[in-house]
Amino acid sequence: MTDDPDLQDVIARERRLHDPAVRRAPEVAGELLDPDFREFGASGRVWDRASILAMMASSDDGPPVVADEWCATRLADDVVLLTYRTRRADRTALRSSLWRRSGGGPWRVVFHQATVQPVS
Repeated sequence: MTDDPDLQDVIARERRLHDPAVRRAPEVAGELLDPDFREFGASGRVWDRASILAMMASSDDGPPVVADEWCATRLADDVVLLTYRTRRADRTALRSSLWRRSGGGPWRVVFHQATVQPVS
């Protein structure tokens, strides 16, 4: 993966967002989301911070998310691009997240996009 502690932290934080216990707790998940958070979901829906927190809190757990092909790239001192692939049941998606750190605070995801990967 990477030896950079910031990149390791971002990957760990993204993984936390896959944890059903974190997703069901808006106060916990909210710590990981930037106030300006926006998502383009695999469904084509656009989410803001409030709507994604509400959706996560009310969602069933479903099958576990399996994530691989992690790649973290520092775009600036305070911005990291994270890409990876997820598999859940019979659906595979390519994902990208932009994480930023403001004022020396924690890394928070400001943007996420998921694109369904067609079956070959």
